[in-house]
Amino acid sequence: MTASILFVCLGNICRSPLAEAALQREVQAAGLDVAIESAGTGDWHIGHAPDKRAQAVAGKHGVEIGAFRARQVVREDFSRFTHIVALDAQNLADLQVLCPADATAALSLLLDYVPGRMGQSVTDPYYGDARDFDLAWSEVMAGAKGLLETLTTR
Repeated sequence: MTASILFVCLGNICRSPLAEAALQREVQAAGLDVAIESAGTGDWHIGHAPDKRAQAVAGKHGVEIGAFRARQVVREDFSRFTHIVALDAQNLADLQVLCPADATAALSLLLDYVPGRMGQSVTDPYYGDARDFDLAWSEVMAGAKGLLETLTTR
């Protein structure tokens, strides 16, 4: 498989690292080789580890994300990745503005890969509690499974 995926949310400390972890888990289970990263449209958390609550929910599902570090989307990402997958509509709109004319990456929302969820955003757990992070994990897992299915059936 030659796909490469970049997940994008605002700060790259909650939803996009969870999506990266979820897809990595699914790709490993399937025995596939897919490059997977995450980034943010904002620059507030560059170099920071994911939110402790995101680390906890990923860890609860057997995935360690403490070594991940937040970064900001850069112009080269639009040609380096085959797919740039936003976690919400606002970040997708921001990516569409940032997208250079010579971009080769396909832009989409993660929940577009979940039947009945097209156009919807993954819950932003940042201002919530552990239940919100559990919900976000559930949504990114559903999206990761749907995205992987789409990639492997093309």
